[in-house]
Amino acid sequence: MPRSGAEARRRLRQAALELYKERGFDQTTTAEIAARAGVNERTFFRHFPDKREVLFDGEADLRDALTHAVAEAPPGLEPLDVLLGAFLKAGRLLEENRPFSEPRLEIIAATPTLRERELAKAALLTDALTDALRRRGVPARLAALAAQTGWAAFHQAAQSWIDDPSDPLSTHLHQTFADLQSLSATRTRPPSPPAGG
Repeated sequence: MPRSGAEARRRLRQAALELYKERGFDQTTTAEIAARAGVNERTFFRHFPDKREVLFDGEADLRDALTHAVAEAPPGLEPLDVLLGAFLKAGRLLEENRPFSEPRLEIIAATPTLRERELAKAALLTDALTDALRRRGVPARLAALAAQTGWAAFHQAAQSWIDDPSDPLSTHLHQTFADLQSLSATRTRPPSPPAGG
């Protein structure tokens, strides 16, 4: 039996990942996760409200790290530069948890109900980032756009890092944000009117 709460939580997360990969998320019960972790089902529910939340463990820590980094960023930075700095700092949490992050993304991608939960969590996170940017004086409309765009860039960088771990997450983040700036700097010509129109 795991002695500490932190150890029980770690074992529950590991057991859930193993079972979700072996049987699929929908076919796995909380009782089976608890048994694999060597604890009883009551212990599972002391740590997680349901079996979905095992895969979103640490989401509150990530949100707190991001909003704190936004608040602490030097004054005068553009919103996307503030967010890049915040994602670089918070990304260390993902790098420290890579053995959890990688299979987690695969399980979520394969499970529609988990993709819905991930979208709901992302909405909460972008709302928190929007509020943090607004507290820096960024107008509400721009803060919301920056938060949503920045989160999409972070998500893409994290997936690139999972796919190609030869470079650290920071390299993928810098590349993705550079791509984002290139896209926003590209001037597109309005479509030509149809001939004879």
